[in-house]
Amino acid sequence: MPVPKHIFNQIKAIIPPLNGSLHKGQSGRVGVLGGALDYTGAPFFASISALRIGADLSHVICSPTAAGAIKSYSPDLIVHPILREDQTSDQLRPTLDSLLSRLHVLIVGPGLGREEYMVSHAKLAVTIAKERGMYVVLDADALWMIGQDLALIRGYRRAVLTPNVMEFKRLSENVDIDPKIPPEERAMHVSRALGGVTVLEKGSSDIICTNTGEASKEQAQLNKISEGESTEERVVVDIPGGLKRCGGQGDILSGTVGTVMAWGKCYETGAFGDGSIPPSRIPFLAAVAGSIVTRTASRRAFSKRGRGLVTQDMISEIGGAFAEIFGESEKGWGASAPEGKL
Repeated sequence: MPVPKHIFNQIKAIIPPLNGSLHKGQSGRVGVLGGALDYTGAPFFASISALRIGADLSHVICSPTAAGAIKSYSPDLIVHPILREDQTSDQLRPTLDSLLSRLHVLIVGPGLGREEYMVSHAKLAVTIAKERGMYVVLDADALWMIGQDLALIRGYRRAVLTPNVMEFKRLSENVDIDPKIPPEERAMHVSRALGGVTVLEKGSSDIICTNTGEASKEQAQLNKISEGESTEERVVVDIPGGLKRCGGQGDILSGTVGTVMAWGKCYETGAFGDGSIPPSRIPFLAAVAGSIVTRTASRRAFSKRGRGLVTQDMISEIGGAFAEIFGESEKGWGASAPEGKL
């Protein structure tokens, strides 16, 4: 099932033009929160994928125990080892608030783990992001985290959740979705139960849903939308991916989705574009775009590496995947060439 043309065109509208009109930072400043002693690969994959799809700056907010390893992977990443076990969330708030004020999107979960202090700091980060009206991606253990405290994200329509099969099953149980509901319809019910967050259910085909109901006065203020605004939309992305599902592919997805959301924030604030696309559509469009690019990168990498595919093989294919989908003009990969198509 091809992505509807109007959605594809809206995605292209929020891609920053490569025409020399923008300065550093106007193509997205991305933050990834995660990375502790045992988990350094996941935040690296998410943050480097953000750069490889076209973000200007990519920050990793992590524990001091992970910082050295992550810094050694790439000098292009800006690493902040501020998530300390010996520091309370109240003590961390001023530093974290200052850092988030410089970002367009926050990706929470890659390499987060479930240690009490990391979860506490992650909850604080999501709270600050909501206060600031930031776009948010929640993946991996951040999905477990919100399952323990649904109020943390319920009703926040600037969020995208990216659960895999097991994470989606657990999330469905957390919000009491009837198991008799057909599997292809459950993501819509999860989105509605969580107050309209966008759900990207990963699988053989990716199901992307937003089901909000009418916004109350409080929800309208929180999400910077009109009171009574509602959305019910579903897209299935079945573009072929690779046949090897390696660990870390979900981190690439969260990085690509997050970057398109960052572009949406730049578009929203007038850095480029005509402002005709409402901010409430940005999470849905970003989820579709991230799914398309990640699946295409997976297919391209698998065609070269086969059974031996690892996540790093996919990173080098992100640019080619983007060019294959969106072409190589100023709204594509940047050179003069025919427009891309799905």
